[in-house]
Amino acid sequence: MNIIRIIKVSLRALSRNKMRSFLTALGIIIGVGAVIAMISIGQGAKQEVEKRFSSLGTNLLFIHPGGGNVRGRHGGEDSVKSLTEADARAIKEKCSAVEYVSPSVNGRAQTIFGNKNWNTSIQGVGADYPKIRNWTLESGTFFDESMLKTSQKVCVLGSEVSKNLFEGEDPVGQVIRINKIPFRVIGVLQSKGSSGGWFNQDDVIVMPYTTAMRRLLGIFDHVQSIDISAISVARTAEAQTQVEELLRIRHKIAPGAEDDFHLRNMADVAAGASESTAILTMLLGGIASVSLLVGGIGIMNIMLVSVTERIREIGIRMSVGAKEQDILLQFLIEAIVLSVMGGIIGIGVGVAASKLIAYIAEWQTLISASAITLAFLFSVSVGVFFGFYPARKASRLNPIDALRYE
Repeated sequence: MNIIRIIKVSLRALSRNKMRSFLTALGIIIGVGAVIAMISIGQGAKQEVEKRFSSLGTNLLFIHPGGGNVRGRHGGEDSVKSLTEADARAIKEKCSAVEYVSPSVNGRAQTIFGNKNWNTSIQGVGADYPKIRNWTLESGTFFDESMLKTSQKVCVLGSEVSKNLFEGEDPVGQVIRINKIPFRVIGVLQSKGSSGGWFNQDDVIVMPYTTAMRRLLGIFDHVQSIDISAISVARTAEAQTQVEELLRIRHKIAPGAEDDFHLRNMADVAAGASESTAILTMLLGGIASVSLLVGGIGIMNIMLVSVTERIREIGIRMSVGAKEQDILLQFLIEAIVLSVMGGIIGIGVGVAASKLIAYIAEWQTLISASAITLAFLFSVSVGVFFGFYPARKASRLNPIDALRYE
């Protein structure tokens, strides 16, 4: 019996019980659809995290004060005031792998314009802050070094603050009051959205750090953090080493002693977040693939029932010349056809489910060809694996016993 003939016989056998064939394939349909949907959610999350970190920049270093140890009591991070404006200037001048430096202070304040008010984050930064954060202006200008030195009362609004205080009007040139102190708006930042779900980057007012320190926050002898941009991503590690060595010398930290500052490399943070989402994707795919195994067990169960129902048919085929391998191949093809049909329909279900999840839950999903291919090949493998035993059982029936079977 040639292969084409065997396929036709297998399809004819499956078509006799269309509903049973569909219900058998349903386990594979659900399994393939679930695998594709779960992987698309995981890959979408991974892409979103990478996008958010990319918007911040991966050649960034953030320096924060470390913990102090006073009379045996060890404080946590930011418990000491160890960073100064002079540290920032020294880093800019002496670290060759560093391109831009911005001292930073922050707080919250109530802002008022006319009869509208908004409580928002206040960021006091240096003139190089937009270059460090890859942040462009929607309108107006950013403050310069001369405004920093004279602590001018100017500010740049995030898009969320601009929308809430001015409701579509151009805020550039207007005067707002921050904690009852008048500030002139000189620019508006382009929208960046939330930062990986942690906070809204656009809900901020940016101003010279000298102004924020002395006029709003009452800080005179230290800065809360220092933002640094390396010359390139490739030189970020070099910049980190240079900064750490310089600060240890400036802060007179003895060899082997604990640093009084903490330095974060954004490239390391981004890599860790990306690795976590990749593990999440594998976990989701693994959980969903269990339903494929359940579907495979369903195929084995139905094929065993089919063998029992068709014992006389098998005996007749063997008596007219069908070989053991022909019977084996016939039932194996039936199992593969069920899994292939389920896989094809499951691909459509998975793609539709991914788009539906993205629409209803407002999650980003990413449907990849590799996920579809993997799920489909897995479904075919399940059909072969779970269909082999029933097919082998059918092929080893004794023709005489099969013909006597009632």
